[in-house]
Amino acid sequence: METANKTAIQIEAEAPVMEPQRQFYFMDLAKKLVEERSKKAGRPLTFHVETFGCQMNARDSEKLKGILDTIGFVPVDTEEADFVIYNTCTVRENANNKVYGRLGTLSTYKKKHPDMMIALCGCMMQEEHVVQKLRESYRFVDLIFGTHNIFKFAELIYQAMTQKEMVIDIWKDTTEIVEELPIDRKYSFKSGVNIMFGCNNFCSYCIVPYVRGRERSREPKDIIREIEKLVADGVVEVMLLGQNVNSYGKNLEQPITFAQLLREIEKIEGLERIRFMTSHPKDLSDELIEVMAQSKKICKHMHLPLQSGSDRILKEMNRHYDKERYLSIVRKLREAIPDIAITTDIIVGFPGETREDFLETLDVVRQVRYDSAFTFIYSKRSGTPAADNPNQVPPEEVKANFDELLQEVQRIASEKAKELEGKTYECLVEQVNEHDKSLVSGRLSNNSIVHFPGDASLIGQIVDVKLEECKGFYYIGARV
Repeated sequence: METANKTAIQIEAEAPVMEPQRQFYFMDLAKKLVEERSKKAGRPLTFHVETFGCQMNARDSEKLKGILDTIGFVPVDTEEADFVIYNTCTVRENANNKVYGRLGTLSTYKKKHPDMMIALCGCMMQEEHVVQKLRESYRFVDLIFGTHNIFKFAELIYQAMTQKEMVIDIWKDTTEIVEELPIDRKYSFKSGVNIMFGCNNFCSYCIVPYVRGRERSREPKDIIREIEKLVADGVVEVMLLGQNVNSYGKNLEQPITFAQLLREIEKIEGLERIRFMTSHPKDLSDELIEVMAQSKKICKHMHLPLQSGSDRILKEMNRHYDKERYLSIVRKLREAIPDIAITTDIIVGFPGETREDFLETLDVVRQVRYDSAFTFIYSKRSGTPAADNPNQVPPEEVKANFDELLQEVQRIASEKAKELEGKTYECLVEQVNEHDKSLVSGRLSNNSIVHFPGDASLIGQIVDVKLEECKGFYYIGARV
């Protein structure tokens, strides 16, 4: 586990005001409570963190786990634990419904084990109506907090452990960024790194700016220092995370572009690979393309959400680019980095979408020839402008278009994958294959997955692998 610099804190004294010292103070207090309860139970207290949603959430969950480990809880793979935390997503309505369903199961566990604690955090908690519903109908939940104050987790745990009533701590927004807290990384050799938080784009279908707040960037020196520490701890690949990394640095006292940040990260000795997501097409610069083309470390993969190929729909979505602008970015990327893999997100059935609009999207798919695409049927999201649009598309029409798009995306992706057969690429080995223990699984620079003969000693290493057979969405290979 990644630990932070911690100065000696007297827990008999008053809680420090400054962060992160304040949180270490509450970690010490909570640790004493956990020790007492473990002694009474005659066993270690257990925890389970369930993560819904994006890689930003996954990174947040690593922070939650790091704090729980420090306090003395032990991780388990079951929700029948002493402390269960749901780190929620709210991009689609059914994500909320899934959480309510799971809470029903937890209430049964809690009836059997009254000392069990349940916490809810993440994007869903930033919605007032959700918190109101939890307050009224899910009184057995102990702790509710949002996206802006996740760093306060230790303090909130202590409150929840020492109070009888539900603890609710939701911030509307924040300018505060607190790092330097314990983190329990999923992988020893690769890690996500938050470079910014929030989003200013307000796409008409998206709830994220309302629940994650406005854009705020971390200082470059703090990002560099974090990555240097990670590399010293064995990390060879980092994923730079932000809702839109292309707008990184604009709100800093001394503005810096994302491309300039990448140049600085490239200089870190021992770091082998740099990934990033997500890139918004509206401000993907020529400077970024140039830096990627010159780099020896930035992976040859660009996730570039399209959402729609129709100029009319893109305007309704408030995406700030048109079809030609998007295609020109793709042309520049391919000219500068011929072997780059381009992936995307596409929404089918946005309010008012006609067959002609859909065919424009299909045209972009055929022109770009994506290596893969995440395709979504439009989901009405309460609290967004698009949800109030009266021109909702009939479900049967949406389904027919979605199936057609999916078929075309898969056909092209299969052809693109086949082109790499017989070639040799560097692969970062990530794990022993889950289905065949004689194989290991790893990822190429272009984000493709390959399985090949090997053992656990290869995990975390970058090795040359020949792609012998394409199996659709992955390869079978052999180490060279």
